[in-house]
Amino acid sequence: MMDAVVFDTLLLALEDGAVPLPAAGPVLVLNAEPGPWLMQLPKDRLVCRTSFKPNHDVLRAAGFNVLPVDSVGLPEAMLTIVVPPRQRDQARALYARALLAAPEGGYVLASLPNTLGGKTGEKQLAEIAGDAASLSKHKCRAFWTIKADAVVNHPLAEDWIEEDAIREIEPDLFSRPGLFSWDRVDPGSELLADSVPETVKGIGADLGGGYGFISHEILANCPKVERMDLYEAEYRAIACIEETLAPFEGRFTAHWADALNDLPKSVYDFVVMNPPFHTGRADNSALGRSFIRAASQTLKPGGTLWLVANRHLPYEAELAACFKDHEMLEDEAGYKIIRAERPKRQK
Repeated sequence: MMDAVVFDTLLLALEDGAVPLPAAGPVLVLNAEPGPWLMQLPKDRLVCRTSFKPNHDVLRAAGFNVLPVDSVGLPEAMLTIVVPPRQRDQARALYARALLAAPEGGYVLASLPNTLGGKTGEKQLAEIAGDAASLSKHKCRAFWTIKADAVVNHPLAEDWIEEDAIREIEPDLFSRPGLFSWDRVDPGSELLADSVPETVKGIGADLGGGYGFISHEILANCPKVERMDLYEAEYRAIACIEETLAPFEGRFTAHWADALNDLPKSVYDFVVMNPPFHTGRADNSALGRSFIRAASQTLKPGGTLWLVANRHLPYEAELAACFKDHEMLEDEAGYKIIRAERPKRQK
């Protein structure tokens, strides 16, 4: 999530007239994040798109027009606002899609903190658009361009879109830019997969399933596992999961879901997870603790949780509150593997 000052800087470009707010027609917001900033735009004309389920749900609940997550094309808009993702290839592809979809004379506007590549973002937009302008405030940079098709670098824009596509990063593992540890196997996830015994059985849930690595290893090495249900908040990961787990057809399901709100109660024999612990750039161990609570509630009374976490994260008190037993199985290379059993029923 971006800090509020990023959006303050973006809105400044509209307020001072550097980027005109269209008098009519849709205003498109890509990779939309909820927040007070959106209320300063014409809500009845906003068209939001996001692939992140928690943001999608909040925006819809607040009454915003949110495009279907599987929609392919973008509506023409004289103003397209891009909230840039952190990963370079994903961000460049988003700039390219916004620019190519914009009508002649349409504006594409974005904002980033200086420390997260504000100048680089402006340069990237200018590379495909032919030119870009900017303003700086609050240690952030708002930058924009006006679509002039004659000077748009179409081949480069198409290349950037292609670089955002699903690819095989290792044999039988498929991923794409922007996912967690998208271009390599995360060492913590690998340690967790190795720690789950081959004797595990029943139906399991993989919370924050990513591109499917942990479930792939379990299905490949644990013959008594009937099915893995993967819950992933980033829709862009779902097709990767389906490719990665294609050899196990009939033994997995992939759900675009918010693991903190969308899980069924008391249905799983076991849960595995490498829970997220960042909000933006900052550590947020509360997020990991929320995942532990969610896991305890989706497990059967005799169920087991296996999780991996960075050694410094303070999860033990939450585990004690949610489970009758827990123990550290591994402490290696900065990671800890914890097994927790018999979830407590929350009153």
